Amino acid sequence: MAATTSASKRAAQDTYSLPWVEKYRPVLLKDIVGNEETVQRLQVIAQDGNMPNLIISGPPGIGKTTSVLCLAYELLGPAYKEAVLELNASDDRGIDVVRNRIKMFAQKKVTLPAGRHKLIILDEADSMTSGAQQALRRTMEIYSNTTRFALACNISSKIIEPIQSRCAILRYTKLSDKQLTHRLLEICEQEHVSYDAEGLEALVFSAEGDMRQAVNNLQSTVSGFDHVSADNVFKVCDQPHPAVIQNMLAYCSKGQIDDACRLLQTLWRQGYSAVDIITTLFRVVKLDTTLPEAQKLAYVREIGMVHMKVLEGVQTLVQLSGLVARLCKVTTPAQHFEL
Repeated sequence: MAATTSASKRAAQDTYSLPWVEKYRPVLLKDIVGNEETVQRLQVIAQDGNMPNLIISGPPGIGKTTSVLCLAYELLGPAYKEAVLELNASDDRGIDVVRNRIKMFAQKKVTLPAGRHKLIILDEADSMTSGAQQALRRTMEIYSNTTRFALACNISSKIIEPIQSRCAILRYTKLSDKQLTHRLLEICEQEHVSYDAEGLEALVFSAEGDMRQAVNNLQSTVSGFDHVSADNVFKVCDQPHPAVIQNMLAYCSKGQIDDACRLLQTLWRQGYSAVDIITTLFRVVKLDTTLPEAQKLAYVREIGMVHMKVLEGVQTLVQLSGLVARLCKVTTPAQHFEL
């Protein structure tokens, strides 16, 4: 009995030691969640075997690097380890790396199936220096017969145009709430996680289409509280609770500025930054179906103006209080302001 207990404890420790975002990372293209049309194009490339140079752009955490790794695995099979060079943003990728490490790998001879090429994966390629990109352009030309390049980036416009013209550009978009929820449910079933519907909604709300963040928040919540509920998720994510923001908006809609400012000051005393508060405020307004359209448009305009000021450095309680006052003014009759 004791041996069984210790074995179960070791299994539980192994489960928590391996990040779920790696444990449940797709291996095949058919397992990738979302961006179905773009993934289908990659599946066609995997079947034909003639891969062009690629640029995959889109927000973080939606499967860009995973897609390239799955494509490389399906193209190269057993030769995957020898024929793939992956460089991340954490690596030094200046002009010397392009001239030496990348060029040496492109010159290396590897036995591959007919019609297949070596693959160099450059993650976060938009952070490469301009000089390194210029050097990479020439390398792509010289070794095009034996080597293909796959560049993953958040903003494709930061890649110089000569490289863009040599690549097929695939654009990824954020994942939908339904796609995130489906994947989270699969992981919860595999890991026997205790959860409720509000907890999953909170994970999806906090992730904003980012699968990596959703899975990481799920594992953090389970390891910290053993149960996925809305309150536990927002404690782990350290974001203002949307219910508090919703109540603040309700007071603003009624013109009750004192009550709205009281809730704002409560969030401020809890240590949330101006960026946290105003970002959550915008997301709650955007998802609110009870607000009239004209009122929602006015709220978004006011929130956008203050968000710009906050990002410029004016992160004070006075700035946020002024926003609350203007939101109250939107729904307060004009005669209340006449002298």
